[in-house]
Amino acid sequence: MKSVPEYFGSMVFDDKCMKATLSADVYKSLRKTIDEGAQLDEGVANAVAAAMKDWALSKGATHYTHWFQPLTGITAEKHDGFIAPSPDGGAIMEFSSKELVKGEPDASSFPSGGLRATFEARGYTAWDPTSPAFIKGNTLCIPTAFCSYCGEALDKKTPLLRSAAALNAQALRILRLFGNTEAKCVRAYVGPEQEYFLIDKELFDQRYDLRFTGRTLFGARSPKGQEMEDHYFGVIKPRVASYMQDLNRELWKLGILAKTEHNEVAPAQHELAPIFTTVNVATDNNQLTMEIMQKVALKHGMVCLLHEKPFAGVNGSGKHNNWSIGTDTGANLLSPGKTPYENAQFLLFLCAVIKAVDDYQDLLRLSVSTAGNDHRLGANEAPPAVMSIFVGDELSGILDAIEKNKPYQESRDTLMKLGVDVLPKFSRDTTDRNRTSPFAFTGNKFEFRMLGSSDSIACANIMLNSAVAESLRIYADRLERAEDFETTLHEMIRKTIKNHKRIIFNGNGYDDAWIEEAQKRGLSNYPTTPDAMPHLLDEKNVRMLTSHGVFSKAELESRTEIMLDNYCKSVRIEADTMSFMARTQIEPAVASYSRELAETCSAKKGVCPASACAYETKVVMRLSELLDEIERRTDDLDAAVSALDGSSDVIAQSTMIRDSVIPAMSDLRSVCDEAETVVSKKFWPFPVYGDLLFSVQ
Repeated sequence: MKSVPEYFGSMVFDDKCMKATLSADVYKSLRKTIDEGAQLDEGVANAVAAAMKDWALSKGATHYTHWFQPLTGITAEKHDGFIAPSPDGGAIMEFSSKELVKGEPDASSFPSGGLRATFEARGYTAWDPTSPAFIKGNTLCIPTAFCSYCGEALDKKTPLLRSAAALNAQALRILRLFGNTEAKCVRAYVGPEQEYFLIDKELFDQRYDLRFTGRTLFGARSPKGQEMEDHYFGVIKPRVASYMQDLNRELWKLGILAKTEHNEVAPAQHELAPIFTTVNVATDNNQLTMEIMQKVALKHGMVCLLHEKPFAGVNGSGKHNNWSIGTDTGANLLSPGKTPYENAQFLLFLCAVIKAVDDYQDLLRLSVSTAGNDHRLGANEAPPAVMSIFVGDELSGILDAIEKNKPYQESRDTLMKLGVDVLPKFSRDTTDRNRTSPFAFTGNKFEFRMLGSSDSIACANIMLNSAVAESLRIYADRLERAEDFETTLHEMIRKTIKNHKRIIFNGNGYDDAWIEEAQKRGLSNYPTTPDAMPHLLDEKNVRMLTSHGVFSKAELESRTEIMLDNYCKSVRIEADTMSFMARTQIEPAVASYSRELAETCSAKKGVCPASACAYETKVVMRLSELLDEIERRTDDLDAAVSALDGSSDVIAQSTMIRDSVIPAMSDLRSVCDEAETVVSKKFWPFPVYGDLLFSVQ
């Protein structure tokens, strides 16, 4: 059996593979395109296509596809064979630079938010050389961007690449002001921690809600849940360990640095975390990871649930987006450093992030808005919907000292005059972690904890990159015009801290008192997707995102339409599924059990007329009441859903869903869940929480 280093990346056309298969000149030119964004030469593209084809064929590939990320939230691919007719009537295997660089899927069949009409079908996929091609099954997958005939972005990769370019341009301006001429580019680096549930497939198949929506729409709490806190970091069960082993092997073949695995808090919940890589590659890798997780689970007779809240009453699943920025020379710009030069630079980049998060709270919040994540945010396992930053007590003290121009109390009084005095050295772990914070500084990176487990990390990082780029642009404009660099720098950092300290909060984000305090501070609070998503079109947000070329106004309008439409459709499918299950499964089960109890009572009285049948009488009476209530509440839900047809405006529909449909769903669930606790398990039509959460051993 091969060792991990021997097969790691074996299915990826990575840098090592390119260096081995391309000529020195071609490799150098391609690296210039990847590292510096230089234009790709046609001759280089031809050479790369030929080498990529030969490599893929040697790995058993027969087809190729442009692998892209449309606005559905998942990936898309159309497979074409390498096969072509030969003059002698046989077949040859061909792959040209044209086929590598550009593809043409149907643009109107994907969500476009009005950017493309149904009859305007033409769209293009364009090769992204910064993310390596890979083989999946018998297909060479080429990561690509996806745009319309007129050039509008129809995917998540294109604006992500644009945001990375904006961050790079503004960060380099700052570095040049500090005398750094070595760095050629600045990149955002991301390591997304992926949470998920594993349940038995046989049980999954028995529940329409799981099959149609990815979460349980009904379910009373299990007698045992996560109360004992015995699952978190507990011994991994053999079946799960076998799954994790196979999953790691498949991910490692694809060059994905899966590093950490463990049990999470809820029963049947687990986590996988990779090593950091560039934001673009990390996004591609995370999309691929989610796909592979689900495929491998099926091979083990399990289903991998990526929904944010598949079970009520236990923790949901998130995706912690660990984000940092660094140079191509290896410098981490969020690392405090050891010299005055590094300290001032660190504080400037730190303040840029603080300012960005405060100025664009709404963008960061809406970047993680989905119907599924609405169930998770604000619960006791996830941050609240209010944005704040955790920096820890020590760094808070330093920032406070700078703001007030007073000595920082450490081993000695240190006046924080930037560029002269040394920032007090502190290690990555001098402050406690804060799991309730949506955006926490953890030593040399920020952990954005609001992302949902099923979501693409592209959206959150687009907004984060762009917002930080805007802060850096403002700083660079001021510093480049400054007559006294040091004085201007010091005053600018001090002013940033003073103006944006409201966003810093090191306390308990789960405490209701914090929500009240946040309101007093003027922080935004958008509990649901319909509350958050329309703010994408706020003037300040449109101005910032268009000024950096991340989105056009039309693209922003399309995203608002698509995300709200997705929200509406998701919840409507859930509501229709609830109604279907209530009428065809739950109501018949309640009626059948009631009938059996009534017949039992009648039989007992036939044998013993004096029998009180107290149990049967009590339960039948309660079940009769519940059955009538279930029917009434199902009618109410159906009426709320039908009312949506009266509006064609997606914002109005989303508001109606938030205010009418979701409360009706909650009302129906509560009475059905009570019925589950009364009806005999033999009569209940689908597996209950105790079965689902504790089935995998």
